[in-house]
Amino acid sequence: MKSAHIGIAMGKKGTEIAKQAANLILIDDDFAKMTDAIAMGRKIYVNLKKAIQYIISIHIPIILVVFIPLALGWIYPNIFTPVHIIFLEIIMGPTCSIIYENEPMERNLMLEKPRPLTTTFFNFKEITISIIQGVVITLGLLFMYQYCIQNNFSESYTRTSIFLTLIASNIFLTLENRSFYYSIFTTIRYKNNLVLIIIGITIVLTSLLLFVSVFSKFFLFEMVDYTQIGFSILVGFVSVIWIEFYKLFKRR
Repeated sequence: MKSAHIGIAMGKKGTEIAKQAANLILIDDDFAKMTDAIAMGRKIYVNLKKAIQYIISIHIPIILVVFIPLALGWIYPNIFTPVHIIFLEIIMGPTCSIIYENEPMERNLMLEKPRPLTTTFFNFKEITISIIQGVVITLGLLFMYQYCIQNNFSESYTRTSIFLTLIASNIFLTLENRSFYYSIFTTIRYKNNLVLIIIGITIVLTSLLLFVSVFSKFFLFEMVDYTQIGFSILVGFVSVIWIEFYKLFKRR
């Protein structure tokens, strides 16, 4: 049992020596339930990875959008203040801890080969994909920044447009990262009501920041027209949707 990758002992019929040497003890002495246990373990493992990859991807644009204008001395260096970062963290917290935690098991999960004991939690490809996701979202935000500058928009108008783009990117990233294999058109049918609830709350809170003067003044926002709102959503969508081509390549 000690030499096995995972030593298994019977909980009822097994001897005390066997239990002490085992890595896993079956309480009801039923090997048939091992499949369910492995499936549950894989689901928890994969969902945890999805949550962490989401955290990596969404924090990269937040850090870079705060750092780059300040470091390069752009016209509006303080595009985000601490209150914006706090609000974003409030939104992102439930996403990674509630949505991905309750994601159902993917159909191909039990078809994958067992992981070697030497395998790290993240491999190079997974980390790279998450970093690329964050960098592409950053490029979308910086594009929106320069677009607003070229059109001589005010600082508050620019801040509002970039913030909307980031919120839109966050929503689309939440939907995309539900699977790094299946398309969003497949994962959208997954049974997880918390996805709609969390995204709905995000949209409602963002709308309050835009349309309620007390909140908009506190966040240093400015009322933008619906064309600009749509453009921000479009930029956020384009900054995230490219991952579908990666998924398509992976499936093929």
